[in-house]
Amino acid sequence: MKNTIAQVRSYDGSVQLLMVNQFTINLGFYMLMPYLATHLAGPLGLAGWLVGLILGVRNFSQQGMFLIGGTLADRLGYKPMIIAGLVLRTAGFATLGLVESVPALLAASAAAGLAGALFNPASRAYLAADAGERRVEAFALFNVFYQAGILLGPLVGMILTGVGFRVTCLVAAAIFAILSLIQIRALPVRRPDHTDAPDGVREGVLRQWRGIFTNRPFLLFSLAMVGSYVMSFQVYLSLPLEVRRLGGEGQFAAAAVAVLFAVSGLSTIAFQTKVTAWCTARMEPGRALTWGLLVMGTAFVPLLLASAVPVPDGGSGLWLLAGLPPALSALLLALGTMIAYPFEMDTIVRLAGNRLVATHYGLYNTICGIGITVGNLLTGVALDAARSAGVPALPWAALGLLGMACAAALYALHRTGRLSPSRAEGGRQTVSA
Repeated sequence: MKNTIAQVRSYDGSVQLLMVNQFTINLGFYMLMPYLATHLAGPLGLAGWLVGLILGVRNFSQQGMFLIGGTLADRLGYKPMIIAGLVLRTAGFATLGLVESVPALLAASAAAGLAGALFNPASRAYLAADAGERRVEAFALFNVFYQAGILLGPLVGMILTGVGFRVTCLVAAAIFAILSLIQIRALPVRRPDHTDAPDGVREGVLRQWRGIFTNRPFLLFSLAMVGSYVMSFQVYLSLPLEVRRLGGEGQFAAAAVAVLFAVSGLSTIAFQTKVTAWCTARMEPGRALTWGLLVMGTAFVPLLLASAVPVPDGGSGLWLLAGLPPALSALLLALGTMIAYPFEMDTIVRLAGNRLVATHYGLYNTICGIGITVGNLLTGVALDAARSAGVPALPWAALGLLGMACAAALYALHRTGRLSPSRAEGGRQTVSA
C-alpha cells in the first residue's frame, strides 16, 4: 500500500486528482445503483418492465453518447466535460431520490447515464496526456482507485439505504456536487493536443469521425477487446447465477456472491501495480494483452470442471461446490484484467496517434458497450439452454472459447504489427485525412 501511495505521489497533481476523482465517482455510483431496482419495484411499486426500462435508459444514454462526449472533450477541452458530467450526475441522482413519477425517473436516469458519457472519455484522455510516457503505470494505478470505489460503494450504500433510499440518493448527489466544486477550483485547464488539422483549419466533426472509422487497426483492436468486457461482466451475471443455482437463495448464496465481488476488488487493489510492473519488464504491450485475455478465458475452467462433479444433496460439499469454483473464476478474471487493462488504455492512445484521444475512447466504449449487451444476451441464452438440456458445462465452454478466440485475434494483430507505434502513426494519418 505504501508503494502504491508513493507511486501516486510521483505524478503531477492533475493525475493524482483524476485518480481520486475516479474512486469518488465509483463510490457515489455504486452506493446507489445496486439498490435502485429494489427501490423502484418495492416502495414505488413499479412493474418489472418499467424498472427494466428506467435502468436500461441509463445504460443506453451512457453507452450511446460516449462518442459525443469524447468528441466534445476533444473540441472544448477535458475539464469542461468532466465538470459538466459531474454536475449532471449530481442533478440526476438527487432527482432519483426526490421524484416518484415515471417520466421524471426516466429523465433522471437518462441524465445520470449521459453524465458518464461526458466525463469518462475526458478523464481518461486527460490522464493519458498528463501521464506522458508513464501512461501504462498511471492506468494501473487508476484501476486500483477504480476498483476501490466499486468495492466500498455498495457497503456504504447498504448502510445508507438502511436509513432510507432517499438518503442514499442525496448523499451520492452531494458527493458529486463536492467533486464538481473541487474540479472547478483544483483541476488545471487541459486542452487536447492535435485538435486542429495539420493545415491549421479546424476539422468538422463528421470528417473527424470518418477518419476514426477508417482507422482499421483501432477498429480491429476494439472488436478483439469486446470479449474481455463480456467475460469480466460475468462477475455480475453468470457467476452469481451459478452460486444461486447450486446454493439456493439463502444467506449462504448472498455471502458467496459478496465474496465474488470482494475477491475481484481486493485482488486488484493488492496486486495491480505489481502485475503491471512485472509485465512491463518482460513483454511487449501486444503480448501482455494476449496473455491477459488468455487468463480471462481460462477463468471458466474451474466452473467447467465443477460441472462434471455430481451435485451433493447438501452440507459442506454443496457449499464448497457452489462457492469455490465461482470464486476462483472471479480471481482469474481479475488477474486477466490486471494484466490487460493498463496496456489496453495505452494502446488506444497509440492507435489514435495521440490525436482526438477522447473521441477514440468514446467510440471504444460504445463498441464495447454494444458488445457487452449482445454478449450478455447470448450468455443468458446459453444459461437457459444449459438448464433445459441438462448440460451445465455449455456456458462455461462457450465463454472459455470466447477468451481463446479474442486472445488469438490480439496475437494476430500483435504479430502483424497493427498494435505497434509505427502502425499507430499510420492510424493518425488516416484520422486526419
